[in-house]
Amino acid sequence: MTDAATPRRRGRPSRTETEAAPATRDRILHAAREEFSERGYEKTSVRGIAKAAGVDSALVHHYFGTKEQVFEAAIEVAFAPALAAPTAVEDGPLDTVGERLTRFLLGIWENPTTRTPLLAIVRSAVNNDTAAAVFRRLVAAQLLRRVAGRLDLPDAELRAELAAAQLVGVAMLRYVIKVEPLASADVERIVERVAPVVQGHLTAP
Repeated sequence: MTDAATPRRRGRPSRTETEAAPATRDRILHAAREEFSERGYEKTSVRGIAKAAGVDSALVHHYFGTKEQVFEAAIEVAFAPALAAPTAVEDGPLDTVGERLTRFLLGIWENPTTRTPLLAIVRSAVNNDTAAAVFRRLVAAQLLRRVAGRLDLPDAELRAELAAAQLVGVAMLRYVIKVEPLASADVERIVERVAPVVQGHLTAP
């Protein structure tokens, strides 16, 4: 009996499906970001992601595992622009690092292309403990520790976390909750006010 005549066992991806990577994997990730963005973490399911991607749910498990692992993979891609923040810390004198970091991260939020997936991440993290743990792990491992590693100052990790708390708070109020007048204020005015505070967190004695 030929391979074509042999029935595929239920729940396992076909040879054609697995050989379609990485295009299939990218399609699943794109669908996952869309689903998490529209529905949030709790209301998103692996079955729903598979349907949106046009694949069998077994294929989602094959590439990523659990829903938590799909979420982590999806937000890591969406969070990628922010991972260049340590370079903003390093590229220039220490006495202007607060302005560089503030301008860089607010610039990501100001860009609609990068803001949309970030909104999905933050909303999911705020509303679900599992999503929050994934987000926290990603931020700690790939952003804060890298920023701290380039400061070369005492209490570098605490400094980086305080600076991040300042910037995340501004982002939450401006882009997620949309509190006025912060939501409508000119971004340069925000940078002017926030950057010195971030600078103090990062480099003050």
